[in-house]
Amino acid sequence: MKQLMVNHGADWLIHLSALLSAVGEQNVPLAIRVNIDGFHNALNLSNELGMRLFVPSTIGAFGEDSPKNPTPDVCVQRPRTIYGVSKVHMELMGEYYHHKTGLDFRCLRYPGIISAHSAPGGGTTDYAVEIFHHALQGNNFVCGLRSDSRLPMMHIDDCISNTVKFMETPNEKLKQRTYNIGAMDFTPHEIYTEIRKHFPHFQMHYDVNPLLQSIADSWPDKFDSTNARRDWGMSHYYDTPRLVEDMFESLRGKHLTNMEDEHELAHRI
Repeated sequence: MKQLMVNHGADWLIHLSALLSAVGEQNVPLAIRVNIDGFHNALNLSNELGMRLFVPSTIGAFGEDSPKNPTPDVCVQRPRTIYGVSKVHMELMGEYYHHKTGLDFRCLRYPGIISAHSAPGGGTTDYAVEIFHHALQGNNFVCGLRSDSRLPMMHIDDCISNTVKFMETPNEKLKQRTYNIGAMDFTPHEIYTEIRKHFPHFQMHYDVNPLLQSIADSWPDKFDSTNARRDWGMSHYYDTPRLVEDMFESLRGKHLTNMEDEHELAHRI
């Protein structure tokens, strides 16, 4: 990695690799190697080469003792998953290096990110992506969380645009190294109700997964993004109705493309 950075004259290192909440609980030693040891490699390399470092954090960095509605940037955290513990470790180590060596470390705590362009990756908020695929395919959906489990969410486009804006903000304007960013928040029942406006016959049932539910219960209901909006102009376009409309539009286009590709392949065979 060092050779790549030097050869290409990179000035940013964006470190995204991590095992997410549910997957991490199934293999804690691997989560430690990926989430903590991997971050240390990125941290040491950035510090050695004088690069700026961006690493995302998560709603999972908070725990049962944290204020839930809304959850501010600075409060008691104490997460109960290895994913959350590794992210708190990352936040504090990055801030330590910033004050100790002057490293330009930056971090955003992401809510659940909703995208039509990537498959669920083992997170507690994955239901909010999977549900759209089931509705579009005419299948019923079984949700692993209670109907009233409120969690912060954000459309992928808002996530990307705010990350770029944050990274482009002059260092002197940032009053802290880690910020919450939030857009909407909803429960499984609320997103189900919104989806039914497009697919009136769609049905969702509940089969609560105790592990996922315990994780969701310890996370924020709503993010307080006041500091991000004040310091560097964080904003969002998608609310829940816009999110639902865009997801179905994007997934229809994706499914149509897949069908066309399969048709072309069949002709070649």
